[in-house]
Amino acid sequence: MNYTSLKTNIEDICETSFTDDQLAMFTQQAEEKILQTVDIPALRKSDDGPLASTNKLYTLPTDHLYTYSIAVITSSTNTFLLNKDVNFIREAYPVNTSANYGLPKFYAQYSATQIELAPTPDANYEIEHIYGAYPASIVTAATSWLGDNASAALLNGALLEAIRFQKGEPDVIANYEKLYLQAITLLIEFGNGKLRRDAYRSGQTRVPVQGSQGGGQ
Repeated sequence: MNYTSLKTNIEDICETSFTDDQLAMFTQQAEEKILQTVDIPALRKSDDGPLASTNKLYTLPTDHLYTYSIAVITSSTNTFLLNKDVNFIREAYPVNTSANYGLPKFYAQYSATQIELAPTPDANYEIEHIYGAYPASIVTAATSWLGDNASAALLNGALLEAIRFQKGEPDVIANYEKLYLQAITLLIEFGNGKLRRDAYRSGQTRVPVQGSQGGGQ
């Protein structure tokens, strides 16, 4: 479903003509709600690069929605970092001096644009950051992953916003909310079916992964 079809469906079902700004608002509100509710593997990206010694703050990509995993890479290991609250890091590493530097083990959301690593890196490393990206809206791009693969969730989400905007009857709102939640459930199941869950997402203990040693070793 492209944006033109989406707008037509919204107006046909609501039996109302909306302004372009209103249609864009309904659509973008639905997109935001879906992306904040469902982890969609197809929308993940990798942001890899150098991690400088003594720099504990990592700047997030501009399209960052959430962090899926962070690994610090050395010549022999990939160490997956544990997600902690920033207060945990403050208590665990109250003094940021060279005596407390080391291979990072934890990360926390420091601000809207940065992640804090702990302990502070004691050397130059490589970082592998897998994150959920906020895609371009179907409003501006005309097509999108949600429009192509989750049209029921997108349409019913936008309809729910439109009907609430119209101050629709409670039973009508409840009906479209039910349809939206059904579509979201299917989208979650789709994502889970495509996703190979590993120890790092299932809450099991994380350990360094040894680098490749060649076949049979």
